[in-house]
Amino acid sequence: MQIVQSVDRTLSILELLADYDDGLRIMEISDKVGLHKSTVHRLLSTLAYKGYVVQDLDTNKYKLTLKLFELGSKRIKDIDILSASKPYTKALMEKINEIVHLVIQDGNEIVYIDKVEADNTIRMASNIGKRSPMYSTSVGKAMLAFMEEDEVEEIWNNSEIEKFTEYTITDLDDLKDKLKEIRERGYSVDDQENELGVRCIGAPVFNRFGKVEGAISISGPTIRVTEEKVEEIAREVIKYANMISNELGYIK
Repeated sequence: MQIVQSVDRTLSILELLADYDDGLRIMEISDKVGLHKSTVHRLLSTLAYKGYVVQDLDTNKYKLTLKLFELGSKRIKDIDILSASKPYTKALMEKINEIVHLVIQDGNEIVYIDKVEADNTIRMASNIGKRSPMYSTSVGKAMLAFMEEDEVEEIWNNSEIEKFTEYTITDLDDLKDKLKEIRERGYSVDDQENELGVRCIGAPVFNRFGKVEGAISISGPTIRVTEEKVEEIAREVIKYANMISNELGYIK
C-alpha cells in the first residue's frame, strides 16, 4: 500500500482534533502527532482554508468545524435504512429500555449510523460514525451469518483480528460455527467479546432483494442484559428487525 505522507499527516491531525472539543494549540498538536510545529502550521492553514478547522483568535486553539459531518451526512442521507428504521428503533428502545444501535457494513467493518438512548443511569459509550469489527460485534456477526461463505472469508482475511477480551473469537472455524448457530436462531450475541461487562443482541435487516442491508441491536451492561434475558430480548430484536426489513420491501 502506497501512503501519501502529507495526506496521512493531515488525517492524523483531524483525528486528533476530533477528541478535543475545546481545540488544541499548534504546539500541543505538534507534540501529540510528533510533527514539527512548522509542518503542523502549514497543514492547519490548508485545513482552515478548506473549512475543516477554525482557529479561536482568543485562545489560538484550532477546532474542527462541521464540514466533515456535512460530508458524512451526504452519504448517510441516501441510505433508506436510516429513515425506514427510525420508528422501529425508537419503539424497540421503549420496549426494552436499553440502547438500540443501527449499523451498516463498510468494507470489513460495521459503522454505527443511528442510536436511540435509553433512560438508564448506566449508559453505553457509543457514537454515530463509530466503526467496529464485524467478527466481534453482535450486529457484525448478524450480518456475516447471512452472507456467502467466500465473502465471510474475504472479510476475515482482510481484517486485523484482535482479542479484545478473553471471549473474543479469533479463529475462523470457530466463527463459522457461531455463524451457523446465528442463522438457525435468527439472532446473534456479543457476550463480552468486544468489551467486558457489556452484552449485545443483534439481528439482521434485509433489503427488497433479500440481501443483508444492515443490523440492529440492543446493548447493555451484563448486570441488566443478563443471560436469562437473552432469548426474551432476542425475540423483540428479531421482530423489529423484520419490521424494518418489511419497510425496505423484503418479503420472506
